[in-house]
Amino acid sequence: MISYRHYHAGDEVKIVELWNESLPLDPITSERFRNLVLLDANFEPQGLRVGFDGDRLVGCVYAVRRLLPMHGTDLEPDTGWIPFFFVHVDYRKAGVGEKLLEEAEGFLAEEGRSNVFFASYAPNYILPGIDEEAYPEAYSFLQKLGFEKQYTAVAMDRNLVGYRMPDDVASLKKERAREDYFFSKAEDKDLYEVIQFANEKFNPDWGRAIREGILQGLPLNRILVARHKEQVVGFCIYGGYEGVPDRFGPFGVDPAQQGKGLGKILLHDCLVSMRSEGLHGAWFLWTGEKTSAGHLYRKTGFEITRRFYVMKKTNNS
Repeated sequence: MISYRHYHAGDEVKIVELWNESLPLDPITSERFRNLVLLDANFEPQGLRVGFDGDRLVGCVYAVRRLLPMHGTDLEPDTGWIPFFFVHVDYRKAGVGEKLLEEAEGFLAEEGRSNVFFASYAPNYILPGIDEEAYPEAYSFLQKLGFEKQYTAVAMDRNLVGYRMPDDVASLKKERAREDYFFSKAEDKDLYEVIQFANEKFNPDWGRAIREGILQGLPLNRILVARHKEQVVGFCIYGGYEGVPDRFGPFGVDPAQQGKGLGKILLHDCLVSMRSEGLHGAWFLWTGEKTSAGHLYRKTGFEITRRFYVMKKTNNS
């Protein structure tokens, strides 16, 4: 008989083992699980639900709500997230997943969370959403339980072997310099402005990524800043997430400054910097395929490597 409960100290060993058996395309280490889940400021044992057949772990689901605001005082009181779930292959289609998701949703509902997302949780998401190609059964399972697709996020990669900055981009950079646009590696004097710019113009998660990345050892020369005269108008980073040097982003240009090719310059400056460190590739997990950023990446040689569906379920009380 299968028993269900929340996380107890020591469960993480079996959770990581079953994770790697169940999600072979997205394996995880004990260290990453510790950093992304157990050390998350929003982690609560009651949200990490597990199912056991005797002493054998057969399923796991993680539900999380915001205890620490991403920015300001907003705890997003109506919203909860399910960043991951998995069931042992021998126990699928036996009600284990349904029971675990029911308990996870119950935990969120008790805390007033009526909107549940898979899996667009920040700051410590594992994947942006469900990859239908990799996990078709999981995608069907979520639909069966009432989750609906909200939008598609794509992951992209670019091989940097043989890369060099195109001549037209180098010329554009010189042209913008004559208009008082400056591109440089970050220094201490830039940090407050860049973090505020990321928070206010884009997403508080981006400002957090910069701050926490630096605190965890991100070298300032992996942060590129664009200014018009004295004003920050854009930035990009690589190596900011989990210290993985070839992971690109976040990256943004002030919407009021778009159309001048600033994003193109920043992106290529970043790729030059990555190549100068000897990196053989650049990749990221999440952008909109049809957005201006998505088009820029494609023109720069990035190729789509995965698609994810961000999904949502609304539970009406």
